[in-house]
Amino acid sequence: MEEIKSIEAFEEIISNTDPVIIKFFAGWCPDCTRLNMFIDDIINDYDQYKWFEINRDNFPELAEKYNVMGIPSLLIYQNGEKTAHLHSANAKSPEQVREFLDEQ
Repeated sequence: MEEIKSIEAFEEIISNTDPVIIKFFAGWCPDCTRLNMFIDDIINDYDQYKWFEINRDNFPELAEKYNVMGIPSLLIYQNGEKTAHLHSANAKSPEQVREFLDEQ
């Protein structure tokens, strides 16, 4: 998963005509570490998305703008619009993440 390192890159990525998933995370977050333990298999199974991650602590203005209140959160964007949001409370198991993606 490629890390986004600037607001400009974030804006460019979410403007894609194909859907992209951005994982908001933080280095100190134990739930983020847990998600990382199983996310690679999910990325392989849902390859219709391009996957990126962004450190919420480096870009608090983006987290606020897109209502990222907890981490990790998975947000789906297309054409510059947020189309879906998996909040941290519901991103604790592979089954929860897969269920969210299957609904999209």
